[in-house]
Order: sequence, then C-alpha cells, then structure tokens
Amino acid sequence: MSELYWDPYDKAIDTNPYPVWRRMRDEQPVYYNEKFEFFALSRHADVEALHRDPGTYSSAYGIVLELMKPEPMDSAHIISMDPPKHTTLRALVSRAFTPRRVAALEDRIRALCVEMLDPQIDGGGFDYVQDFAAQLPSKVISELIGVDPEDREEVRHTIDQMFHLDPEKGMINDVSIAANSRLHGYLTEKIEGRRRAPRDDMMTGLTTVEVATDQGTRRLTSKEAADFSLLLVAAGTETVARMLGWACVLLEAHPGQRAELAADPALLQNAVEEILRYEAPSPVQGRTITKEVELHGVTIPTRSRVLALTGSAGRDERKYPDADAFDIHRRFDGHVSFGHGIHFCLGASLARMEGRVALEETLRRFPAWEVNHAEAVRLHTSTVRGYQRLPIAV
Repeated sequence: MSELYWDPYDKAIDTNPYPVWRRMRDEQPVYYNEKFEFFALSRHADVEALHRDPGTYSSAYGIVLELMKPEPMDSAHIISMDPPKHTTLRALVSRAFTPRRVAALEDRIRALCVEMLDPQIDGGGFDYVQDFAAQLPSKVISELIGVDPEDREEVRHTIDQMFHLDPEKGMINDVSIAANSRLHGYLTEKIEGRRRAPRDDMMTGLTTVEVATDQGTRRLTSKEAADFSLLLVAAGTETVARMLGWACVLLEAHPGQRAELAADPALLQNAVEEILRYEAPSPVQGRTITKEVELHGVTIPTRSRVLALTGSAGRDERKYPDADAFDIHRRFDGHVSFGHGIHFCLGASLARMEGRVALEETLRRFPAWEVNHAEAVRLHTSTVRGYQRLPIAV
C-alpha cells in the first residue's frame, strides 16, 4: 500500500479526497503533515469535539492554513476570534441577523430564482453555477444587508472579484484585496448613513443593537458592522454557490432521487442536509492548539496548527451507516458542515432556505439535466471545494 499523504493544496487529491480521508480515519486519525507542519483530524467525533472546545482549539491565530500566524491576530472577523471578544460581538450581530429577517426573504429568493431560471427554459442548456448558483446568494445577501437596488449589480461584480484566484498567489492577490477594500469602504459609508437615516434593513439593525457587558452597554462600531457585513457577503456567497453546484452534480448522478424531489418538493429539506453532509462546500477549517493534547495515542504540541476535516467527518462510517452512499431519505441527527458550538454558522438557516428554494425552482422547470463534465471547471482553494463552471444540457 502506498504511503499515506494528504494536504489541502494538492489538486490531484482534491479531485476525490475521500479514499485518502478514509485511510486517514482508519490508519492515522491524528495525521501529521511534515511538509506544511500541521495536524489533521478526520473522524466525525474528533472534528465535532474540536468545534465544541474553542479554549483548546483557538481561531484567533487564523482559520485558513496559508493565513495562520504563530501569534494571535487582531482579526476584524468573528470567525477568527476567541471568547470573550467573540462572545460579545456574536451576541450583537445575532440580534441584527434575526430569524424574522431571514424568514422574510423566502419570497424574494423565489422571485430571484424565477428571474434567473425562466430565461433558460427552451434554451438547451446553461452554466448552472455562473448563470445561477453563484449569482443567487450574492443577490440575496445584498438585499438582506440593504444594498441599494441601483448598487446591487456593481456590488455583485465586486463580490466576484473578492474570490478571484491568482494561479500563483491563490486567493490572496491584488484583485481580491482591492475588491475587499472597495466593498468594505462602501459598506462603512452606507452604515454611517444608516446612523443618520435608519431603514428596515440589516445595516440599520447592526447600528442599533445593544448588549450589556461588564463595561456597560455595548454597540457595534461602524467598522465592526462593516466587518460583519463583509464576512456575511463572503461566506454566504461562496458556500451557497458551491452547495448548489454539488447538488446539481449529485442529482444528475442519482436520477431516481432527482425524480423523487421533482415530484415531491417536501423532500428537499432533508435532501439539502444530505447534500451538505455528502459534499461539504468548506471541507477544511484551521485551528491552533493552546495546550498540549493527546489524542489516539498522538501528542499534539502547544501552538500546533490543526485542520478539522469537515468533509471527511461527513463520510465517517462511525457516525453514518453506509456513509459513501448519497440518500435523500437518510435519517441522521446532524452534520458538521456548518460547524458546531460558538462558531456555528450564523447564516445556516439562510443557506438552507436558499438551497431548498433554489432546487425546488430548478426542478420545477428542469426535472432532468445532463452535466457536461468535460467542460466543467473545478474551484480549488485550501478551504473551499466545488465547481466554478458547470455547464448543463436541459
């Protein structure tokens, strides 16, 4: 048997990492990569435990392997914060990112799907990701935050540029950095405007929410509100686009299950959970150990970088019987694709709704399709996995 090797940069492995991840779960559940100096946890129980123990597994040193630092970063984003700073900011943004505000978007999500899918009827085919899946979440989040209608198309293009991948520099490049800066400036300006003239939108909500702390009542600064809005745009756009791309591929590969969903949209809610379990859009998250840990007979030294393999956890047969089978009827009590504990994805309910509505409207118009795998283009980063282009014939 060949030597066991995995790293998140290897595109050949990333094409189908599941055989390697299975070996890691079975042979080296605490895997060490000497080349890039990180440990990786691949079993569901270990990944879940990592998420539930932020005191041991810190986010403050960074959560993306190539961006992780030897010392805690003064990050602007709550996903790269530890308590108590994280606790206060999460409490504040949660009060603006309310279930009511998310639930009110369903009709608008459906209308956006109609707007983008109807022109594709009788067209023979289209790029499911570029023409639909990548556009839907950025439009939805622009509306949720409160981007002015006349600005939404420009904002969507800026969001696209935030995810520009340079062949040599990866996702940290001049184009993506400039787009991040431009959007942050735009959001800061609009949030300042909401302080002067409130509206019924999330940017206004972020300026008005309060939480009691030991130092008194606390509100978000304009920078913090813009930071959270930018994070919501980035995380919500990228992951939902990948989830819908995977859904398109998986349902084509399982035409019987696709037909069931077309006939009974009530099955879609569980199907979305199975898609997330089976193909996690963000399969790798980084943490830094704050104290020595012994796990499965391996000692992980203090300050080691540890990668939680969410994508592997979703296929762990210790948790899910017949884990490599895709089954929209599967009964299970959850997955770790949205994380767990204090960093559980704030946008999970929105992502689930977008997935359910988008697939329902897709299947309503196109109960069957064929993916042109020869022309499909995969997207590869160290933390996101999916499709960048996905042409289909309908």
